[in-house]
Amino acid sequence: MDQAERLIPEDTDSALCILGGIDPSELTVDSLRAKYHFLKGYGHFSSNRSMNGDSLIGLAHQYYQGRNKLKDVRSGIVYAWYKFWVGETSGALSMLDSLAMLPDVPDSVMVQVLEARVLLGTLEYQGESLIPFAKRLYGLETDTLKKLEAKYMLLSGYEYANDIDSALCIIDELIDCARNNKWGNKQFVFEVERAQLLTEAGRNAESEELIGEIFRKAGPDNGAKDYLHLQYAINALNIGELRRAAKHLELADSLAIELRNEDDSYSYFRNYSNLLHAIIDFKQTGRLKLMNTNRVNNRHIERLNRVKASQWESERDALHQQNRALALKAESEHKTVVILIISVVALLIIALSSWLIIIRRQRERENEERIEALQKMVDEYNSASAIPESKIKDSSALRSVMLKQLGIIKMVAETPTEQNREMLRKISSIDGEIDNELVNWGSVFGMIDNLYSGFYEKLHGKYGNVLNQKEERIIVLMVAGFSTKEISVITGQTASTVYVRKTSIRKKLGVPEKEDIVRFLQS
Repeated sequence: MDQAERLIPEDTDSALCILGGIDPSELTVDSLRAKYHFLKGYGHFSSNRSMNGDSLIGLAHQYYQGRNKLKDVRSGIVYAWYKFWVGETSGALSMLDSLAMLPDVPDSVMVQVLEARVLLGTLEYQGESLIPFAKRLYGLETDTLKKLEAKYMLLSGYEYANDIDSALCIIDELIDCARNNKWGNKQFVFEVERAQLLTEAGRNAESEELIGEIFRKAGPDNGAKDYLHLQYAINALNIGELRRAAKHLELADSLAIELRNEDDSYSYFRNYSNLLHAIIDFKQTGRLKLMNTNRVNNRHIERLNRVKASQWESERDALHQQNRALALKAESEHKTVVILIISVVALLIIALSSWLIIIRRQRERENEERIEALQKMVDEYNSASAIPESKIKDSSALRSVMLKQLGIIKMVAETPTEQNREMLRKISSIDGEIDNELVNWGSVFGMIDNLYSGFYEKLHGKYGNVLNQKEERIIVLMVAGFSTKEISVITGQTASTVYVRKTSIRKKLGVPEKEDIVRFLQS
């Protein structure tokens, strides 16, 4: 643990690896237990890893109170951050507030307290309460870049407190600092931030002018061009120029897809974009559409789900690390369990394989029975076709023949194997050419007329100039009791296409939405 403690500031991964080799259940002395859980939590905190598995850091913090002031404060920081990870943000803020008020704490340690407090306050969009901590942090920081970060946090505090004038003063200082140090990227970011603050202050013209200057200096293909056009849209919206706002917003959306489509920042951008779309639409139509507000809400839900998924993944990793020591201790028992599991899995695989073989053979038998039944129906149909027309006309024999032929068609539709399709083509071609279709549609229409009181003839006579040929075919198959899937097989269309055509039929014939098409036509 001493080795891990020395490594944590410079090589946190190695320190955590060393701690992972220690079995905490073997630590029987309170000081060792406290040190182990403190170092483990501090390592996770320093490397910004999940702290969901660091619940015992509270015991370490309790142990160090009154014994070691430095570790008391540092364990308190870690404990506060653990509370933040598990969703107790208010408790985390209260603890950091208390630590910030402690006397006689070295500046180097107090900086850590204030950094955690200011960062957490920024994440919670605090304003007035954040400002004094950010000012104090800025005063204590000695590193130039750290002071810059502290000033930027102070800027956020003023912005969240709606003190835009103070925020503008700070952003001007940041821009000057970046310019003097020749930090081109930081200067660019600060200038974009300044354009946004000018808009917040209602100084839209100045914001527009600054955005134009940014484009002139950074070029039209800079990395924030989508956000700049988004800012243009906000400025236009603020002065009532809806058309220009919509134009810039559309351009910003297309640029965001180009720049951020594979990046998590795209979701962040869409939160703003969807909100502006909803506002513009409301301004133009005077109506608030639920779809637009749903887009905004769904983006937030999506982002929350990603955070939750990340937390669950982190929790799983934490549990995996905790169980590692127990797994090493119970290695012999583990091997026995593994052998048992392998045996059970092997038996399950054998049973599953046997079941699949039985199912496959059963399906093969069923297919053979279907083919045999289909061949029998074909033979009966051919035999019936040989009966003289004078003997079967207007008789039950004719109806029986037609029903059998429809039964053959339906059986093929239920089991559309290539063998069944070929047999249906042969049957259908008996009555004449079928032009690469599965059935002779002239014969089918005739059967429908004979079996259903001239249905097709009446349908075609009344709606022939409204319905196309494919729609008439779908309707007659519906009359004969064919399902959508079966209709798709017989007509050579996808099931989704058949659904679309049914909708078209319903509209053309004026069939009410909840009424059956066939029942409507028959009535």
